[in-house]
Amino acid sequence: MFRALYRRCRLTVYSGRYTQFLPVFFHARHHRCHLRRFSALSRPRMLLRQSTTFQPVRTFILARLAARLLRLRYLVVGSAVGGGYTAKQKYNEWKDIFPDMSEYSAMVPDFVWELDKHIDLGKLSRMLPDKEDLEKLVPNAESMVQYLQDLRDSLLSGVATPPSSMSATDAQFGSSPINAEEKRYRKSLIGELILIQQQIQQHEEEARRSDGLSNHFTHPRPKVSDREKVDQLQEEILRVQMKYQRILEQLEKENKDLKKQILQKDDKGIHHRHIKKSLIEMYSEVLDMLSDYDKNYNTHDQLPRVVVVGDQSSGKTSVLEMIAQARIFPRGSGEMMTRSPVKVTLSEGPYHVAKFKDSRREFDLGKEQDLAALRKEIEIRMKKSVKEGHTVSSETISLNVKGPGLQRMVLVDLPGIISTVTFGMAPDTKDAIFSMSKLYMQNPNAIILCIQDGSVDAERSIVTDLVSTMDPKGKRTIFVLTKVDLAEKNLANPSRIKQILDGNLFPMKALGYFAVVTGRGNAEEQIESIKDYEEDFFQNSKLCRSGTLKAHQVTTKNLSLAVSDRFWKMVRESVEQQADSFKAMRFNLETEWKNNYPRLRELDRNELYEKAKNEILDEVISLSNVTPRHWEEILQRKLWDRVATHVIENIYLPAAQSGNAGTFNTTVDIRLRQWADKQLPRRAVEVAWEVLQEEFSRFMTEQQGKEADTIFDKLKEAVKDESIKRHQWNLEANDSLRVIQHNALEDRSISEKQQWDTAIQFMEEALQARLQETESVIKNMVGPNWQERWLYWKSRTKEQVVCCEMKNELEKLLLLSEDHPAFLAPDEVTTVRKNLEARSIEADGVTIKDTWHQLYRQHFLKKALVQSNFCKKGFYYYQKNIVDTELDCSNVVLFWRIQRMLTITANTLRQQLINTEARRLEKNVKEVLEDFGESEITKEHLLTGRRVQLAEDLKRVREIQDKLEAFIEELRNEK
Repeated sequence: MFRALYRRCRLTVYSGRYTQFLPVFFHARHHRCHLRRFSALSRPRMLLRQSTTFQPVRTFILARLAARLLRLRYLVVGSAVGGGYTAKQKYNEWKDIFPDMSEYSAMVPDFVWELDKHIDLGKLSRMLPDKEDLEKLVPNAESMVQYLQDLRDSLLSGVATPPSSMSATDAQFGSSPINAEEKRYRKSLIGELILIQQQIQQHEEEARRSDGLSNHFTHPRPKVSDREKVDQLQEEILRVQMKYQRILEQLEKENKDLKKQILQKDDKGIHHRHIKKSLIEMYSEVLDMLSDYDKNYNTHDQLPRVVVVGDQSSGKTSVLEMIAQARIFPRGSGEMMTRSPVKVTLSEGPYHVAKFKDSRREFDLGKEQDLAALRKEIEIRMKKSVKEGHTVSSETISLNVKGPGLQRMVLVDLPGIISTVTFGMAPDTKDAIFSMSKLYMQNPNAIILCIQDGSVDAERSIVTDLVSTMDPKGKRTIFVLTKVDLAEKNLANPSRIKQILDGNLFPMKALGYFAVVTGRGNAEEQIESIKDYEEDFFQNSKLCRSGTLKAHQVTTKNLSLAVSDRFWKMVRESVEQQADSFKAMRFNLETEWKNNYPRLRELDRNELYEKAKNEILDEVISLSNVTPRHWEEILQRKLWDRVATHVIENIYLPAAQSGNAGTFNTTVDIRLRQWADKQLPRRAVEVAWEVLQEEFSRFMTEQQGKEADTIFDKLKEAVKDESIKRHQWNLEANDSLRVIQHNALEDRSISEKQQWDTAIQFMEEALQARLQETESVIKNMVGPNWQERWLYWKSRTKEQVVCCEMKNELEKLLLLSEDHPAFLAPDEVTTVRKNLEARSIEADGVTIKDTWHQLYRQHFLKKALVQSNFCKKGFYYYQKNIVDTELDCSNVVLFWRIQRMLTITANTLRQQLINTEARRLEKNVKEVLEDFGESEITKEHLLTGRRVQLAEDLKRVREIQDKLEAFIEELRNEK
């Protein structure tokens, strides 16, 4: 008894309750426990047997001191040891959770490592307590043990003698010597402990008897059925799963935040380190390169991707948005919104952003404005990809989505499968969607994510038959039942949902079956709200409580994890085989190049274009090397060829027929002024632009030695035509050119004999050219002469015979009068016609006048050439202003004025060509080259041939092989 009492006393002292003892009494009535406090002041009097001779003073000094001593020391020791051990355990746990931060040590600022230079750590250590001071707080174990042994012996012997160790302890804390009163107090304390022990035993005995009676009279509990036990266990399992699911989501959120912080620090680029692309980004680049390599080539279909297929409005786009955690796709009310495949690459990143493959703009998916812009951009791209007369397109839109916690994978959202072509659709829409879906699903490594609407009858499904045809064994199909909340509300027989998810209703087979909820049908609902609604639904759903839906089959979170796991498993199984096929292809292409083009460097289309671009720019610069004399000679000759007919026919001949020098000069001045005001400047600009085009074309088309590459001819011709088409002559210089030409034509002074001779030579050349043209026209009119008829066996036609006879009659008129006017009189026409009729030749007046015009022209030009020969000696008369009626050289002055105008105009146009137009043309050429360089279609059209295609294939195959090998290496490192 004393030993049990001693143990209770010790437990009470250790627990710190030094003011009172708290025994516990158990009452069996109504199976309840009652606590009652007993102490020296509050215990019942009937339990105490006190002596009548003295009343002890119950101050409990001894117990109070022992309790304080033991409590203080054990608190210090326990706190030190336990706290240190707990801190070490917690440190090890945190150390295992946190990632290895050693590679980020370079990001820590330098001043952290130099804290010891700024803070006196020695001074801090000296401020801490000394070893001796700390030892005073630690309890003396030997004194404590000795004290407890003495207390035990005193309790067993019933003597209230204080132990020696306690005296030492009391002395240590400054206690006063023990007197007789204290001894009586200790004796009464021991008696009180004995009474407490007796009361405890009594109450324990009563409690046992009470328990026995209760067990004897109570009725047995009703037996619980197996069904109720199963329901209880099912509810407990679901509750536990939901509990751990929330814990898992909380841990993932914390992990996401930590990764975001690390990635944000990494993005800041403190040391501007090159951050390697993630594994999924490398894989997505490989898929894009394979898709661009050859759209008709099936090699790119051998790599895995997740193909999302389903009936129209089945919720497949919503499932994809839940996996991407953003409302990124355009939505419609029952109408077709997905009109082309959309490849979505999901990867982890510090920010939730999206970006197209061919664009630099990033859309912040956390902002509703950017989300709306992204949906609008996707819709615009889809409409642009659809050709006229079609409803859907096979052109893929590539989109990258990054965000914290996203599962890494590549998904392709296809247009929904339809059963009927409605009004406004192309007739081949249904077949086009089926063909597109089969093309993606026939890839043996594609994961088919089959989406089925749970709110409609299963018999209306179209996609399940198509999927079962493409994957009859279900080795790469994952079935997803959407809108389960509506299915639970509308279906009268919930067992059909169980049949679907067990794979017993549809003819198709699948690797896994999942049930998800993608919202309440509100297009404006946020992703977080949908996730909360989905979690609440499955937590409270009868389908889950009844065991129809298993916890691992529900929520898009579990679906995303399962799809990602299967995706990477198939990637690891197939990527090396794909790399081997490209190695063999590369060997075949390299062998073909060595055999066909052994001395040529492998230049792809872009490299060839850059080479051609440099050659074209060099040729354009060559325009500046053309000498001014060459420019002026070409301009002067071309300009005279353009205006010679007008000068001879409309100015010179009408003025020369006047027969009077004064009238001749007046007519010339009037006609020259009219010509210079209206036609001459425009004609001059046209000539200059033609000359520039001819010189530019000459430099572009002529071969530059033996090393010239004919593969660029088509490109050069296209650049030349487009540059000339874009070039517009600067018309602001026309006004100044008009003034210059006016001044040149007004100048009649010839100051030197050389200028006079030059003018006569220019006039003779012009008149001689006109004479030859006129004689050629007459020859064609009258046919071959007698020599040609006899020597070359030629003959005249009937018309030529008539013209020959008219020519003979008209020549008689010119022989009679050399100064005959330029026009025939009516009586002369009649005479000629009657003379011809006398020889049985019919001729009308128009034909006679036309023949006369050519004959008179020939006669006048011959006469003018003879007169110009006489004018070679007339410079003296002109200089002295001597008027000679027999020698009129006004025509020489006219041609001098024309010649000087041509020279000055050519000089002015040459300056404009070199200083302005050639530079503007060079600028146009650069712009055309830049535009052509930005269009891959244009380069493919202008740079063609087996050599170009072979180099292009070699480049792409090497790039794909390198990307695949780098991806495989990173994939192995991740393992």
